[in-house]
Amino acid sequence: MIPSVNNTGSKTFGLLKYLYDTGKYEDHTDPHLVASFDGMAPDPGRNPNATLEDLQQLLDQPVMALPKHARPAKHVWHTSVRATADDRILSDEEWGEIARRIVAATGIDPGDGQPGCRWAAVRHADDHIHIVATLVCEDGSRPDDFRSGKRAQAECRLIEKELGLHQVTPGDGTAAQRPTSAERHKAERQGRERTAREELRESVRRAVAGATGEEEFFDRLAAAGLLIRKRFAPSGDLLGYKVALPDDRNKDNEPVFYPGARLAPDLSWPRIRERWSADRPDQDAVPAGATGRTAPGGPSAARRRTAAAAWQAVLVIEYGDDAVAAAYIASAGEVLDALAKTSAAYTRTQLREAAFIFERASRSHVRAERGHDRALRQAARDLVRGGPALGRGEDGATTAMAIDMLFFVITAASHWHAKKGHAQQAAAARKAAEHLRLAYQLAAAQPLGALYQRGRHLGRPLLQRQTTVLREALPELAEQILAEPGWYALAATLTDAETAGHDPAVLLADAAARRELGTAESVSDVLVWRLRRAAGLPADTSTMGSGASQTDESGRRAGRQASRKSGSRRGRR
Repeated sequence: MIPSVNNTGSKTFGLLKYLYDTGKYEDHTDPHLVASFDGMAPDPGRNPNATLEDLQQLLDQPVMALPKHARPAKHVWHTSVRATADDRILSDEEWGEIARRIVAATGIDPGDGQPGCRWAAVRHADDHIHIVATLVCEDGSRPDDFRSGKRAQAECRLIEKELGLHQVTPGDGTAAQRPTSAERHKAERQGRERTAREELRESVRRAVAGATGEEEFFDRLAAAGLLIRKRFAPSGDLLGYKVALPDDRNKDNEPVFYPGARLAPDLSWPRIRERWSADRPDQDAVPAGATGRTAPGGPSAARRRTAAAAWQAVLVIEYGDDAVAAAYIASAGEVLDALAKTSAAYTRTQLREAAFIFERASRSHVRAERGHDRALRQAARDLVRGGPALGRGEDGATTAMAIDMLFFVITAASHWHAKKGHAQQAAAARKAAEHLRLAYQLAAAQPLGALYQRGRHLGRPLLQRQTTVLREALPELAEQILAEPGWYALAATLTDAETAGHDPAVLLADAAARRELGTAESVSDVLVWRLRRAAGLPADTSTMGSGASQTDESGRRAGRQASRKSGSRRGRR
């Protein structure tokens, strides 16, 4: 059950008109009162002799009884209380009792002989009610409604348990502001899947992902088609910004602007600047071999670097200090935004959903210590500058490699939040991981299919040799891997690594020792990507022959070096 306490307003009649209007809104059916401050308020929905003016005048009487100069400029309090999609349909009597408990808990009408405000609860849909109150008590005093939103949330948690409803995960005050009912209805009228606030939040997050400074950030916002307003100090320093969608207009046909802080706490101008202040001075320098703002190697190289950065991030989130882990988790959100922005159409939907949902997991009360997360922020920058991936060949295969590694980062973030008691963040990370899993399946199908076919065509002696290597290197996992369909893809990868001059047993043992295999649906899939990345092998093998690897000489050298380093580490262990 989700209460949403909105900002106070100044027009009781205007709000009542919206609540009782059945012409503009499809979900406004049979609007009627389920409760009121005295149980006898006129109901314009069910009583043909009652009007909206009657109800408005009754609610406003304590306000109008005050001298004009003493009346509060904004005296209308409004909250909606919504059941979740899997809850049963509640009766009017149940909704009425819920309304009475909410106004008591929030201080609007505390009861027990204490002065209270006048209020009415309107139901115009099966799954929610609206409570309207005027913020002057019967004795002319003001109600004690401080932190009424928090108090409503706490009361809803008790109501859920008592009525056997879905128990909503409690928040910690770090969530982005929810769209209001008016914003949701406006989006429905305009045929938008998301409200303007949500679209802007997503666009700003993508613009800031990997950006190196103010100029690049605002250039990206403009390129996304957003309207921008900046606020400057007399000194000329930038103090803040607002953004709007060109076609989101108010009743005066003016664009509706949202400050960054109203989109999400970490999108305020001071919090965005924190990211840049922690970067190295030379971080915006163009890497050797690159031209302009294009990352070297194009999309596939950017995805390989992303996979490498994600690999290290898992260990930091699991074992690092809390402030450093929080920074890595926040930067993982940037990487998801950048990957969604640059991925091919067939994975973009799932990646966008993952990024959109993980946004909630990227913030907590643990303040991120920026600077340690440079590698992930650089990965986001490389993804954007590497340009959009084609979705096939090496681009598509390295996308699968990057998603595979990011899945473990997001899973590690979920575990970290759960240990800290961050229930909403942990739930968001778990949901984001599911979308990443779906995106991975789409991206990995073709390259893994090609490796599978090559593995099936390996000669019996070669396949037997790789089986022996597997059993010697990973005795505890060997039988599980051999039973997986992905074993043939792993056998082909071991053969490619051996052809390139590596010791496959050393590579395999090192890859398996790097944690996080327990959450994998297919251990062999994970090992395929880890080996191909560590050994510098091409991710896409669809153009190769059945038994040959076409690794270039630089890849062979990089892989042999990785193999020697792995061997030395293994020896030290």
